[in-house]
Amino acid sequence: MDPSALLRLRGVTKKFGDFTALKGVDLDIQEGEFFTIVGPSGSGKSTLIRLLVGMGEVSEGAIWLRDARIDQTPANLRPTCMVFQSLALFPHMSVGQNIEFPLKLRKESSAARRARAEELLDLLHLPRSYYDKRISQCSGGERQRIALARALAFDPEILFFDEPLSALDYRLRKTLEKELKDIHARTGKTFVYITHSLEEAMVMSDRIAIMREGRFEQIAVADEIYSAPVSRFVAEFMGEVNLFQIAANSTGVLQAERLSIRPGLHLPELAAGGQGLLMVRPEYVRFADDPATFDFSLTGTLHGEYALGSRIQYEIETPAGLVTVEKLREDRMCTAEGESITMGFALAHTHFMRDAL
Repeated sequence: MDPSALLRLRGVTKKFGDFTALKGVDLDIQEGEFFTIVGPSGSGKSTLIRLLVGMGEVSEGAIWLRDARIDQTPANLRPTCMVFQSLALFPHMSVGQNIEFPLKLRKESSAARRARAEELLDLLHLPRSYYDKRISQCSGGERQRIALARALAFDPEILFFDEPLSALDYRLRKTLEKELKDIHARTGKTFVYITHSLEEAMVMSDRIAIMREGRFEQIAVADEIYSAPVSRFVAEFMGEVNLFQIAANSTGVLQAERLSIRPGLHLPELAAGGQGLLMVRPEYVRFADDPATFDFSLTGTLHGEYALGSRIQYEIETPAGLVTVEKLREDRMCTAEGESITMGFALAHTHFMRDAL
């Protein structure tokens, strides 16, 4: 157990009858951290955050906040707050009354509540004139800010977020991602965020946890999860990826059935007689006429070309399967579908995993 962690989970299990949604989860979250939990539907991330905020009971295990065990503490007595996807704002109240609601429950004076609400409006870049505005008159982005202001008014030790941006359009979502990261930095609060969006996680988080079937598959900073995933599941979950079955012969030299390899090449992580998967992200695959310029090379035919904003994605049909290549739009190549293409990549841009295809 990390004694310096603000929030600590040990062996947290949640069962619903015969179904186990969480399977002995261990986790340490540091004070002031922006920690994001990502996973496919049914992975257990929403169940976990409901336990953390006190909206469900732990079947086994314990949750600690600083030196106090809180898994048996009612939600209203925990120093935590949740920002829901639905926001749960009170439509019959004004913006100011919504923000002040936690302070009213604490029986703070009207003047103190008003001062704190105006301070939070400033922090969330909303005009103070919004204090008397009706919630129904506010846009989706404004409502997101109001819900966050209300959560901050509670002055919690930890703010939990359950996919709060998922219902917004792309442009507004990107704006609010940056604002949330900025607010986190300015307040110094601990944020625990749940999302199905890898972009949100990559943009905002100090660390990311990938969930799979009630367990954490990997917990690390975004760059590490993207470039050095611990499993095929994480590699594929974190975006487009090319995977090749690879092996080492009795002397440790690399070999593959459908991939040309520079003679005598070794992989430090792969012992003689071993095998596994070699991963390379699409942006590290290059086109060239001479295969000898690469550590790994293969030839195929152009299957499709797709514009992705500033990037162009190519799909190449090869004996090893469909290979994805990404290039900047300015480096777009002039090749027609069905034409032959030679491509390759360097050992330095690969990552080895012990999974199998």
